[in-house]
Amino acid sequence: MNQIKKSIRLLRDVEVNMVPSGDKVTLAEGNLVQITQSLGGNHTVIINGNMAQISSDNADALGIKVEEDLHHSTDSSFSEQLVWDQLKTCYDPEIPVNIVELGLIYDLNIKNEESGEKDITIMMTLTAPGCGMGPVIADEVERKVSALNSVKSVKVELVWEPQWNQGMMSEAAQLELGMF
Repeated sequence: MNQIKKSIRLLRDVEVNMVPSGDKVTLAEGNLVQITQSLGGNHTVIINGNMAQISSDNADALGIKVEEDLHHSTDSSFSEQLVWDQLKTCYDPEIPVNIVELGLIYDLNIKNEESGEKDITIMMTLTAPGCGMGPVIADEVERKVSALNSVKSVKVELVWEPQWNQGMMSEAAQLELGMF
């Protein structure tokens, strides 16, 4: 699913992250929400004029079947490309383009342990320094990359230099957002 406009009544109480503050609140069962974006397993909704993100593990509150992470590595192979592919499943809840195409990933460092496991450090930024969703997005990056086989640890660092600008987006992202 990409950009959609569908109204749904919540089937149960659900914890959400308010956008753009990142504050956690609980929406009550029966509230009417409008889904505006469903990407990377998460769902952005509007409720009473406010935007919120419902995480993939709470999709059942919308009546949406929680799907297994399609990018979870099921074999022992590991590659840097696999990490990049996993990062491409992470989205800013306000923008229908993944964080890699947005140019938010500044550095990816993979350190090989003697055991064969990997320690991964990711340096990323946000489109705006004051975005309260930063920790939410960083937590999602950590969770999704940690799910890959052979990954021992993941550290996500939010950095602000160089300051992000629209020129850091891929050409495909610029086309998607009508910025050409």
